[in-house]
Amino acid sequence: MAQGKIRRYDSKINALSRLVDSGIILLTFLALIDLFQAEWQPIYIWALLLSTLLFNFFAESQDAYRSWRGTYLRDEIAAVLFAWVTAIFILVMADLIVVKQHMYSDPFIAIWIILTPIELISWHAIVRMILGMLRSQGFNTRRVAIIGANVLGERLQRSFEDTEWSGFRFIGFYDDRSGESPDRRLNKDTINVVGKIEQLIKDCKAGIVDAVYITLALSAEKRIKMITEELADTTVSVYLVPDLFTFNLLNSRWVDFQGVTAISIYETPFAGINSLIKRFEDIILSIMILCLIAIPMFFIAIGVKLTSKGPVFFKQTRYGMDGEKIKVWKFRSMMVTEDGEQVTQATQGDSRITLFGAFLRKTSLDELPQFFNSLGGSMSIVGPRPHAVAHNEEYRSQIQGYMLRHKVKPGITGLAQINGFRGETDTLDKMAGRVRYDLQYIQTWSLLLDLRIIALTVVTGFRDKNAY
Repeated sequence: MAQGKIRRYDSKINALSRLVDSGIILLTFLALIDLFQAEWQPIYIWALLLSTLLFNFFAESQDAYRSWRGTYLRDEIAAVLFAWVTAIFILVMADLIVVKQHMYSDPFIAIWIILTPIELISWHAIVRMILGMLRSQGFNTRRVAIIGANVLGERLQRSFEDTEWSGFRFIGFYDDRSGESPDRRLNKDTINVVGKIEQLIKDCKAGIVDAVYITLALSAEKRIKMITEELADTTVSVYLVPDLFTFNLLNSRWVDFQGVTAISIYETPFAGINSLIKRFEDIILSIMILCLIAIPMFFIAIGVKLTSKGPVFFKQTRYGMDGEKIKVWKFRSMMVTEDGEQVTQATQGDSRITLFGAFLRKTSLDELPQFFNSLGGSMSIVGPRPHAVAHNEEYRSQIQGYMLRHKVKPGITGLAQINGFRGETDTLDKMAGRVRYDLQYIQTWSLLLDLRIIALTVVTGFRDKNAY
């Protein structure tokens, strides 16, 4: 059989969606100019061009154009809305700082900014609704079967059943192994094994099945090959679903090397353009925040100097991205400045903490100098909190996947911190919980998630009972 590269299934549909979105942005602008009888200005060309390019860029970065058949409408709406708001924010900032024509104060442009996302979201929702209605009437539906009554197959079954509007009609499982539920971990009440592989071949030839999903273990390579060869004598579509959930996937994705497809098991989300987005985010927000906190930092520095002997700032060695050692800045809050092979975590009532330092630690104000780390590039505003080198060496052998936290830059705040894992981690379970959220952040990173974490940190970060 001829060899070929793996291609995206819905690339043409995605291209059409981008074209329609761009058309809505352009036509709405032109229609409002005509409605308000506004005078055309050359700057409008650049505004339209940049708004369209920026929207498409951020929509693509948020996966707004992935196949919607297996995703929820709310996720698509959130991606579209985020892309538009971000694009307009950049345009407004460019107008205020660089162009200085204040074009966005014109009434028709203000209406365009508000109306366009409503139209974009509406057409995405309407398309889904119409296709869902057609599929509920039996149009463009697919009768699907799963080979392999296992945990992965059960998960795929739930996905089909949770998205009935997508047009997938699940027939049942086919498995050569005995009985009702070959895997003891499965719920026998929900697993419906309708036959063996031999029966599946007959059903496919009879036109009962439109698509087959193979969820067998990776070790069953010979069996999978035999099944696919038999299915080649039918007209069904065949999909191989690799049992990658055996692994602790970290930001998994597939890449193509001249037709050879590889799937990453452990990977950083900040590869390629994402690294530039993350760095741009850190530079802009760090500068803005440092301007806001410059005066408070000045008075904190005075307070540290007047209330105890020693330097104002404390620099401790931590692990950064890829395990490289970095120096993390903090306001000194203790009598000691430990930075060696033995570092004792701060505990409640710790005698080493100064009176003023206790206030700084409770309110997280001792972390403010780390915005210089973020601006300099050794840290990020959002990411896994950096631990002392001594603590890393202690926990890396006790918690599986601990060092995967270092696939990204350490952060001033993170997903673990807004979920209660801040301050002392006096038990292994607490540290494991923090690591679990850190890895979840790496798996699900997006610019929108970063902004959400920053917003929640502002709300909750200054009243955490676990910080001392």
